[in-house]
Amino acid sequence: MPLHKTTFQFISEPGDVNFGGKVHGGSVMKWIDQAAYTCARTWAESYCVTVYVGGIRFYKPISIGELIKIDCQVILTGSSSVHIMVEVYSRAFSQKKFEKKTHCIIIFVAVDENGEPKKVKPWVPKTEQEKKLEEYAEKLKKLRGEIHEEMRPFFNE
Repeated sequence: MPLHKTTFQFISEPGDVNFGGKVHGGSVMKWIDQAAYTCARTWAESYCVTVYVGGIRFYKPISIGELIKIDCQVILTGSSSVHIMVEVYSRAFSQKKFEKKTHCIIIFVAVDENGEPKKVKPWVPKTEQEKKLEEYAEKLKKLRGEIHEEMRPFFNE
């Protein structure tokens, strides 16, 4: 598998259950963070910290005992940041195909042993799909900046 992609597969467990009998959204978010961290750390070749999780979209619930697949890939890098697209799929063992259940973007910053940002190698998209994903990540980055500026009067920075 290329260095810019990571896939996790495992079975959802009874300890992941919510009050409705499905997998708890918090469990899914933990899986997302773990898989995306692995992808970011592999790319950055350094310890990374989560700085942003956005656009998390839960399409459908996941049942306990289903096979889970989490696909992550680098879609943009900054000087020290690594932007990861995450897609969560699941399927019952009786089914052949995975169904998409959750999507989000998560951003990490590579840090050195003192916790200071550390340079990462640039991500260069090669395929048309990768180029579109990079454009998507750039658009989201711009929107986050605009929202931050708009909200600045409400924050004590």
